[in-house]
Amino acid sequence: MSDLETVLYERPSDHIARIVLNRPDARNAQNTQMLYDLNTAFDRAAQDDAVKVIMLAGNGPHFSSGHDLREANGYDNMDDHDTVGTWCGWHCAGAEAQMAREKEIYIGFSERWRNIPKPTIAEVQGKVIAGGLMLIWPCDIIIAAAGSMFLDNTVGMGVGGVEYFGHPWEVGARKAKEMLFTADWLSAEDAKALGMVNHVVPAAELSDFAMSMAERIAAKPLFALKLAKEAVNAAQDCSGRLNAMQTAFALHHIAHSHNMQVHGMLVDPTGLSPAVKGKENI
Repeated sequence: MSDLETVLYERPSDHIARIVLNRPDARNAQNTQMLYDLNTAFDRAAQDDAVKVIMLAGNGPHFSSGHDLREANGYDNMDDHDTVGTWCGWHCAGAEAQMAREKEIYIGFSERWRNIPKPTIAEVQGKVIAGGLMLIWPCDIIIAAAGSMFLDNTVGMGVGGVEYFGHPWEVGARKAKEMLFTADWLSAEDAKALGMVNHVVPAAELSDFAMSMAERIAAKPLFALKLAKEAVNAAQDCSGRLNAMQTAFALHHIAHSHNMQVHGMLVDPTGLSPAVKGKENI
């Protein structure tokens, strides 16, 4: 897929697709272009009946530093892409524009990728910050390099958590609260103990380990894999995951609206780190 600007699409075997985030100089920060490129790549893998397993990786020292806070004219950039959802309205007044944009490219894409009816594997290295979590949490299996670290620092920005609010299901309710309240780093080893990460492996073995697992999964019948994934996802959804996610998303946008009224910006600057205040990558 040479038309993609910010991700690579690879076919390392007949039954495996590998999508690679490819903005290493920006620590794979997610601008609008990257998110649409990523969605296009996921669509191609999902629609290819020869593909049984989809892998997600990132070039460079870090998997993803989250949303690219330096992106200018994010709303205008929406017009450059064919939209997937039906909300639209990113040029409307008030809270509608921001909510519509995030319905499309944040919670919308993450939920869409979570429900692709094929096994997905994230291979993660370095740091995964805030929006980066919304790329790995939709995946079925997460394999992390030793030394990887995870962080959601959005409460410091005056927001209650990232848009795809998977924390309680990924690390449990009490650790989710600690993770959000403190914005402390979560190590790969702790994430594995909590059930968020499946395996922690030496960094030099990450890609080989992930590929080996993908090949073992790809030996199974695709239809049975689809059914197994749908069954587990349904069990999560029956527990109220989807309704809770939508409530958290609504609260997220109450925070954005509040911050716009009080601070004139989407986030509360009083809790921001110097890097974020300077619009650098987090």
